[in-house]
Amino acid sequence: MTISVNGVEAMLPSDPRVSLLDLLREQLGLSGTKKGCDQGACGACTVLVDGERILSCLALAVQYDGRSVTTIEGLGTAECPHPLQSAFIAHDGFQCGYCTPGQICSAMGMIEEVRRGTPSHVTSDITAEVIPFSRDEVRERMSGNLCRCGAHNGIVDAIATLLPEAAE
Repeated sequence: MTISVNGVEAMLPSDPRVSLLDLLREQLGLSGTKKGCDQGACGACTVLVDGERILSCLALAVQYDGRSVTTIEGLGTAECPHPLQSAFIAHDGFQCGYCTPGQICSAMGMIEEVRRGTPSHVTSDITAEVIPFSRDEVRERMSGNLCRCGAHNGIVDAIATLLPEAAE
């Protein structure tokens, strides 16, 4: 059984109780994904699986056999950051930086949800094919990712740069 992590095949652990988070951090050495609450409440462990955001602390690694996982390390490098990483820097979307990898991975998944037309709790017309996007949509869709430093305004500003319709 294997899993693709940031484009590299890796063996899944023989112990079916290993979380995806522990596989990433402890066995693959990818420390960008953070262990926050270990209960799925803070979003620090958010990664993308086949483009969908998930909480890796609540996922068993064996559940993702044959699937593709993207962590913060798979999005960009210091020399060539992803545009969203650059936006977080430009808009002070982090302070201590602990939640930032989960925030960025969650934002990547959230942006794709919006582009697919997936409504949120604050979407006024859930039958619309195109969702009018706003800063309230960003706030609602990112509400599962906590920042204890209070960088939420910078986070929303950074995400809004990738969604021009949210800039108002």
